[in-house]
Amino acid sequence: MSAEDLENYETDMELALYREYRDVVGLFSYVVETERRFYLANQVDLQVRSAGGEVFFELTLADAWVWDVYRSARFVKSVRVVTFKDVNVEELAKPDLELPR
Repeated sequence: MSAEDLENYETDMELALYREYRDVVGLFSYVVETERRFYLANQVDLQVRSAGGEVFFELTLADAWVWDVYRSARFVKSVRVVTFKDVNVEELAKPDLELPR
């Protein structure tokens, strides 16, 4: 396999992941970003914790989708993340009226 073949494969995988994201984003209520991953979820619990003078975040997600090109199963029932880095949680806007296709 050449370097060009590998690059084309990775590009195709990223495009397929983006298309999957576009297809499923409407099923979720929250977008969550950590330093390592990007998630879609329907339930989010973010707790600020401290231990030994250090502050960290404990994040629990339910009914989630994980943005990771290398995962074969991106839908997960629950996710627990513990991190010392920033966590961003955004609620997705739901349209009040959906037009039939």
